[in-house]
Amino acid sequence: QVQVQESGPGLVKPSQTLSLTCTVSGGSITTNYYYWSWIRQPPGKGLEWMGAIAYSGSTYYSPSLKSRTSISRDTSKNRFTLQLSSVTPEDTAVYYCARQGDSGEYDYWGQGTQVTISS
Repeated sequence: QVQVQESGPGLVKPSQTLSLTCTVSGGSITTNYYYWSWIRQPPGKGLEWMGAIAYSGSTYYSPSLKSRTSISRDTSKNRFTLQLSSVTPEDTAVYYCARQGDSGEYDYWGQGTQVTISS
């Protein structure tokens, strides 16, 4: 059973960089052909896909966030990290990490972590 768990600070100041880590257990992040995504949900809004890192290490980003987003991984610790720079209060959201298979479906999700951008 694959488990994914987000971790990181719950409060970030405006203009700073938000950094979250997703730790995966029960399966390797290098296993073909899975993609490991970051998804967020601002209050009162729908889910927004931010980006993903593939089993190969290739990265993909939402065009609207690409200039501020970086996703990397540590295969030795089986985890991947999101960095979102120059945050504003509009980046306040619940942030999720999730696994996506090559069929396109998300089959495992973290519980989500609330991140608030405020001074």
